[in-house]
Amino acid sequence: MVKPNIGIVNALVRITCGFTTISWATAKLTRQPWRSDSYLMMAMLGGMKIAEGITRFCPMTYMFEQFSKEQCSQEQTKQKMQGSMYSTNFPPES
Repeated sequence: MVKPNIGIVNALVRITCGFTTISWATAKLTRQPWRSDSYLMMAMLGGMKIAEGITRFCPMTYMFEQFSKEQCSQEQTKQKMQGSMYSTNFPPES
């Protein structure tokens, strides 16, 4: 099971936008079936938004969080390396 990474309000907005996108795409698809490629893609994107809202998990948010954690840990190790390079181990002066 995946851990939810979006809030309740964000999930409700995603579900609403997903249903809106699916209804728009299917309405366009029934009027112009020869243009099925772009409208089918929009319907699939709407379905993805509905799934993200129901599960409260967004893969893009997850990847962004992982990337930012990785960047933060790299910066911390770099700062530690620079700090140890400039520090000296002289005994304290009395």
